[in-house]
Amino acid sequence: MKKIDLNCDMGESFGAYKIGMDQEVMEFISSANIACGFHAGDPLVMDRTVKAAVKNHVGIGAHPGYPDLMGFGRRSMALSPEEIRHYLVYQIGALAGFCKTNNTRLQHVKPHGALYLDAVEDKDVARAVAEAIIGLDPGLIFVALAGQKGETMRQMGRDLGLKVAFEAFPDRAYTPEGTLVSRKEPGAVISDPELVAQRALDMAAGFVTAVDGTRIDLDAQTLCVHGDNRAALDLVRTIKLKLEDNGFNVMPMGE
Repeated sequence: MKKIDLNCDMGESFGAYKIGMDQEVMEFISSANIACGFHAGDPLVMDRTVKAAVKNHVGIGAHPGYPDLMGFGRRSMALSPEEIRHYLVYQIGALAGFCKTNNTRLQHVKPHGALYLDAVEDKDVARAVAEAIIGLDPGLIFVALAGQKGETMRQMGRDLGLKVAFEAFPDRAYTPEGTLVSRKEPGAVISDPELVAQRALDMAAGFVTAVDGTRIDLDAQTLCVHGDNRAALDLVRTIKLKLEDNGFNVMPMGE
């Protein structure tokens, strides 16, 4: 069977504030990107989410972002490469600690929100992210945007010797240039389970259709559903069924 990873951004609750349906979604995914406390999450949430991932045999990834709780990490920040590198070491190291205390290991690192988008466009940001990852553990997988727009992330990761997994987003609209449509625009987030599942199957087959109908080729090893999408549970359930019905084995990106 062909294989594909299905990942979800998780652990984004904070204190008394609950975001997402992590426990329910965890049953249908193969990798979890866990917030590390800077854009969302806290130590209790991080530990709880790691435990749930272990219970469900889900690969664990760090999901570090800019230090921006109020903006949920979706606002770009003017930070130096050194600041970015140290902020990521802090966050990834924290989640790795929770993995160790739960007798498991960290599988991958995926930047969050504005940090991810900045790494797509800015080679200095991409290099800072890659340097933080390899400084902690050269065996970690660096998750980068699939398609031509992810070339900067791919190059920086591979230049430093990291394994890179390319990611596509079936629940997000794409521009003709191959980037994600801004969340400020209508239709940027797609919630219809059948439509998202078909887009996931297209991405697993190697392409995505942009908002203007342009077909964009991409090579994706992992597909992401956002945990803060209210339809996340229906989405992951429908996506997994669609993929498996079409000959794909849904499994962690590290296997």
